Amino acid sequence: MEAGDSRIPRAPAARRGRLTEVAYQHLRDVILRGTLPVGRVLAESEIAAELKISRTPVRQALGLLLQEGLVEVGARRQLIVRGFSEEHRREILLLREALEGTAVRHAANVIDLDDVDLLRLILIRQRRAANEGREEDFIDLDEQFHLKIAEEARLPILYGFLSQLRGFVRLMRVGAPRHPGYMTEVVAEHEALVDALERHDADAAAAALSHHLQHSHYAT
Repeated sequence: MEAGDSRIPRAPAARRGRLTEVAYQHLRDVILRGTLPVGRVLAESEIAAELKISRTPVRQALGLLLQEGLVEVGARRQLIVRGFSEEHRREILLLREALEGTAVRHAANVIDLDDVDLLRLILIRQRRAANEGREEDFIDLDEQFHLKIAEEARLPILYGFLSQLRGFVRLMRVGAPRHPGYMTEVVAEHEALVDALERHDADAAAAALSHHLQHSHYAT
């Protein structure tokens, strides 16, 4: 650079990718945990200053989140944290029933006992989180549980769709009212689902999933 040139040197491509991933993971986490509320403007300069990086990886990270649907373009053409209307919520529930129902039926046909044991291990950890009132940990484990079943269906394209949908589910959950015992209810519903998977009973597994989605306070 010439003397007095204040431009920031371009980082190598590998470094730009890493910084974009850092910005993406940070923003996704604070959005899904409700640290940034719905409607919050996501200003590149502020985020870059907070993370001590340039604006380019922040811009790229915001682009990824826009594609993922966790942010949207606001009235002033600024990117904001996405909100969900009741119509959106109903649509997401319909999609969950359709996509997760397919995953559950396929998983029931192909899952082995080792993977059933992994699901039960997640349930042990969920029950402990529920007993100790660790709601954020509980929700993290809930996401692991549902995506583990999708993984065991061995349908990678479907798994990708469900991974994106889980972000919507988690964002909708932020700030939603829930009664004190809901976590215990969720664990019981999950146990019924795993029992059906272990028996390779696709109909019972699909029925357990439908009951879970329709009755769990945290899920809708």
